Amino acid sequence: MAAGLTRQRAARPFRTNKKDYDLFSLETGSLRKKWTGKLPIALVFPNTYHLGMSNLGFQLIYDLLNSNSDIVCERVFLPPAGSLPLSVESGHLLRDFPIILFSVSFEHDFLSIIQIMRLSGIAPVTSVRRLEGRPGPGTPLVVGGGVATFINPEPLAPYMDFFLLGEAEPVMARFQEYLFKFIGGNYESLLREAAAGLPGCYVPALYAPVCREDGTLEAMPPLVDGIPARIKKNITTSMPVAGHSRILSPETEFANIYLTELGRGCTRGCRFCAAGYVYRPPRQWTPEAIIAAVREKPAVSPKVGLLGMEMTRPENLRQVAAFLLQQDCSLSFSSLRADALSDTLLELLAASKLKSAAIAPDGGSERLRRVINKGISAEDCLVAAEALIKADVHNLKLYFMIGLPTETSDDLLELVELVRLIQERIMGIGRARGRLSQLTLSINSFVPKAWTPFQFHGAFPLAELKRKVKFLRRQFASFNNLKLVFDQPRHAFFQAMLARGDRRLGEALLNIVESGGNWQQTLRRLGIEPDFYAARQRGEDEAFPWEIVDHGLDRKFLWREYQLALESRPSRGCEIAEPLINCRRCGVCR
Repeated sequence: MAAGLTRQRAARPFRTNKKDYDLFSLETGSLRKKWTGKLPIALVFPNTYHLGMSNLGFQLIYDLLNSNSDIVCERVFLPPAGSLPLSVESGHLLRDFPIILFSVSFEHDFLSIIQIMRLSGIAPVTSVRRLEGRPGPGTPLVVGGGVATFINPEPLAPYMDFFLLGEAEPVMARFQEYLFKFIGGNYESLLREAAAGLPGCYVPALYAPVCREDGTLEAMPPLVDGIPARIKKNITTSMPVAGHSRILSPETEFANIYLTELGRGCTRGCRFCAAGYVYRPPRQWTPEAIIAAVREKPAVSPKVGLLGMEMTRPENLRQVAAFLLQQDCSLSFSSLRADALSDTLLELLAASKLKSAAIAPDGGSERLRRVINKGISAEDCLVAAEALIKADVHNLKLYFMIGLPTETSDDLLELVELVRLIQERIMGIGRARGRLSQLTLSINSFVPKAWTPFQFHGAFPLAELKRKVKFLRRQFASFNNLKLVFDQPRHAFFQAMLARGDRRLGEALLNIVESGGNWQQTLRRLGIEPDFYAARQRGEDEAFPWEIVDHGLDRKFLWREYQLALESRPSRGCEIAEPLINCRRCGVCR
């Protein structure tokens, strides 16, 4: 933290929008800096305050930037309809900031990035913005980061001066040095300098995509000498203190729960999960680092939320659990691995009086769970559901996906049968204790993601996804005490376009925003075929736009995993939590 600053509740109210309450005054841990003599930076989460402040990565960046006494970093979120984007801390307009950093976690927020800049009177397209002036208020330097950008930055390439790809901690000090240089410095020469010398820096204007007649990518060579052909992401190897919440607020998904990382990445190897691949190698923080983070929990927070339960070693969990129980901390979890409910974990759940829990079978059938390499069985799900209800969990949520590769109606019927068996199992326990448990199904459409084995596979057509939703609604109509939550297939299909999109699709995003968000009509008018991006099968040797990023992943490994998926054959996951020098499977640890 910068010298002279203390974290405390705000002493004076401030309104960031027309609602009659003040978000800042509700927070614990936020800070307000004076602008005099400092570099103002807007850290923007292109969605609501509720979602943005639930994002631990967003909070970590905010803290890292404000740890510099020469920087004042303020947060901006997608405003309510009819309001302008204003900073939470001081109410400044977004255009008042000479530097804007977008933290992007989801493809569906790409349109919001453009909308936020338009609402602020800022030219969204970088080339237009630079014609209007050098980096400064009104014509800010715009930088993109966050996991969505290092999965596939290309749809946002027209709108960013540059990206910082990967995890921020290892490069934050050097990144800040460049931000100071850009204000008043030579923009063009600094772009080249950053592209050559700042790890993880990707300057889209310095690379030129070349496409074939059929629209597929041929190459994306650099336009100047001295910059890398591909940009290697940044990665954090260890943490003396595990990542944890810096700001608590009741106006978030977790409502004052103090979040703490157990590690980053995942050892499992689910074939649909981009995070499981781009965060390789998986890393587990030491029990000492986790305990050090929990020690910083403010008294106002009644609960600790542990992130990364799916790969935590049992011995580490026992050590952390002993400390938490000693400190009388209650716990919360995002979701739990159905085949990893140990006695230690169940003891923690019972001691925390946790009333809601979630498990994620993801695939509806045994065969589909082999296709996606989930590694859990129907029996695992049944045993886990029973154990959770016996631990006095009252609300159980199950996560499923529809539209997975090779899915048939038989797989959907098996999904229905699995839910029936789980419901029977937990209802029997509920009747015996005199209180029935609520079962919720969250069913989302599968989206093929870059850097996964399914990057080669097309999504189901939109009409087929809608039919699957209708089919399941009919099947579950007779179930009692069951809540169904579906995503909208139309939104999932658009996300599938963006997930494997390129700059041409990115350029169309501005047109979509200007047309009021009607992407189907706008793309039709522009002559862009949605299926080319979302539903098309891609070949083993096709060059992909997102391969401008270097994750260390061997493309042949991803193709082999894809072929195993088509054969409904599982494979072992990334079984270690530290890089293995001799491991040659996926390429990351070579």
